[in-house]
Amino acid sequence: MMESVKVRQRIGQDGILHLDISVGLADRDVEVMVIYQAVQSEISTELSLEDLYGICADDLIRIDESGIGDALDEDLAGAFE
Repeated sequence: MMESVKVRQRIGQDGILHLDISVGLADRDVEVMVIYQAVQSEISTELSLEDLYGICADDLIRIDESGIGDALDEDLAGAFE
């Protein structure tokens, strides 16, 4: 029985493609064929947590005298118990 698996992986700086694919078989010989095609990256730059730090620093947080709405209070009931 032949199976087909399509994955999208990133090749590291070492130029080696690493594949870890669970196929549900054990203690058997299999024949594997790999066909690869370069694709455009979905994210143009990789952001780290350090890159994101402080991005909301200039956004005002406004809390008025009514506080949080009743609907939000009900959604959070028991969340912190």
